Amino acid sequence: MQVFDRIPTEPPRPEGAVVTIGAYDGVHLGHRTVLAAVAREAARRGLASVVVTFEPHPAEVVRPDSAPRLLTDLDQKLELLATTGIDATVVVPFDAERANEEAEHFVRTVLVAALAARLVVVGEDFHFGHLRQGNVAMLSELGAECDFEVIGHHLVAADGSNARDELQVSSTAIRRALAEGRLDDASAMLGRPHEMRGPVVPGDRRGRTIGFPTANVAVSQRMLMPDDGIYAGWMVRRHDTDADTAPEVLPAAIYIGKRPTFHADQPASLLEVHCLAFDGDLYGESVAVRLTHHIRGDRRFDGAGALAEQLGRDCDEARRLLRTVDAN
Repeated sequence: MQVFDRIPTEPPRPEGAVVTIGAYDGVHLGHRTVLAAVAREAARRGLASVVVTFEPHPAEVVRPDSAPRLLTDLDQKLELLATTGIDATVVVPFDAERANEEAEHFVRTVLVAALAARLVVVGEDFHFGHLRQGNVAMLSELGAECDFEVIGHHLVAADGSNARDELQVSSTAIRRALAEGRLDDASAMLGRPHEMRGPVVPGDRRGRTIGFPTANVAVSQRMLMPDDGIYAGWMVRRHDTDADTAPEVLPAAIYIGKRPTFHADQPASLLEVHCLAFDGDLYGESVAVRLTHHIRGDRRFDGAGALAEQLGRDCDEARRLLRTVDAN
């Protein structure tokens, strides 16, 4: 997949393109339904298939105090988009000027002039432009004038069927499920385990003293951390310095929380990973952590001994759960 980090000066293909637009946070099953339609129509018409997305997420500029935490950072989003059969992704830098851009101007300058759109495919609830004034109806009106068609794609449930309201797959619904500890629901809507990424950084090394050393993963504050608790999943060593080395996937018991047994006023939840089949130094490595099962909620224990006993049971449960789960 070709990636443009700004609006191209000429169309990816002279014949034109089938284009979709959106934040595409999570690249979830609803997104993939639209993307499949884009790729299918582009192949049928002999056109390029193009995604137009934004960095940062528009809400981080328009309403920074209430912007949602992200399901995927830009790198992961592009990796996921590259698996969908899309020919090109255009990453539009989003700033205050772009936030104030009229929807019609965006259509004429980006979709028509830069990409030569012949068909635009979006979700039927799609809105864009200043004050969200652009929608499917406006796109259709401009399409009649600028010679492109518009498809407002139906919204879907996790099983792919047409859906309305609370059954719709959406980034908002996935965030809500993760915040409430409903990991199975979130995974079903994503079509994969939720993943968080970051470097392994030094911690207080307390886990080593009770027999459960952990890798402390520094996750950007822009990213969504699920509900506090113990999870089973996988740590992926990404080996960024060697592109020819396949990632190493390690089974893990995963902690998200504020460590209430030892801290009364921890300001934010941390991500700590105990690898079940690895004993080595991970400091400085960039890793990904995939959550597959929610084991229990976080709670305070009466001392390190009681915590260590429970962690032993948690690790046994994580091993049991991961025996039948594909790491990918």
